[in-house]
Amino acid sequence: MDFPVDPLMAYKYKAELLLKEYFLADSYVLYAAVLGGILMCKLSYDITHLISSIYFKGYTSLTKMRKIEWNNRGMSTVHAIFITIMSVYLVFLSGLFSDRLDGPVTFRSSHLSNFTLGVSVGYFIADLAMIFWFYPSLGGMEYVFHHILSLVCAVYAMLSGEGQLYTYMVLISETTTPGINLRWFLDVAGRKNSKAYLVNGVAMFATWLVARIILFIYLFYHILMNYEQVKQMDTFACLLISVAPTVLFIMNVMWFSKILRGLKKTLAKRHVE
Repeated sequence: MDFPVDPLMAYKYKAELLLKEYFLADSYVLYAAVLGGILMCKLSYDITHLISSIYFKGYTSLTKMRKIEWNNRGMSTVHAIFITIMSVYLVFLSGLFSDRLDGPVTFRSSHLSNFTLGVSVGYFIADLAMIFWFYPSLGGMEYVFHHILSLVCAVYAMLSGEGQLYTYMVLISETTTPGINLRWFLDVAGRKNSKAYLVNGVAMFATWLVARIILFIYLFYHILMNYEQVKQMDTFACLLISVAPTVLFIMNVMWFSKILRGLKKTLAKRHVE
């Protein structure tokens, strides 16, 4: 016996099925996250331009390339704040990588962790495109290498779900970006002799030491202590975990030495004055 079908209920069922199978599918969520990261870059770039035009008188007198770099640094600051907050939450507060959970920590991921990586992938794509387009005005080969390495690691961790703990531990190092950009803003604004510039230098030294030196040492220690779990990962993932943090740590130490020399120079100048 055939029962009458309510057309409205049928359309509702089809709509829910479409939403579940396509729009909420993991791959589409990841694509949306990457696109969202790119749009975030565009929006933050434009907002930086708008706010600077209104509240910073010297902005209008900057050269075209200086304005582009100024806006680009505003864009990178927004991403740095976002990814630092999300990375700290996922690594230390969410419980996703807690020792109390069963299963290898190297294979843990969630919808939120995947989505967050997608946003970061979108940022690296957008920023790398700008670096190439205006090369070398926005950074030399060290920036290109840094971004490509970060992009490869983020994409692989997002698509495979492997090694996300270590990916986020590395991304916490973005906490130093706002301080670096603020120092550049103060320099361009002619505030190198200000108290804010000195405080920024001390803060940048401290955050760099914690986020890019000490945290990386702990990362290497964690990898060593969980080496049996690390070995279970795909060969390419093992290669990334071995090479990427090591290369980035070497770069961090080199940049840290420059920061230390700059801070010593600033403090010595202040002492003479």
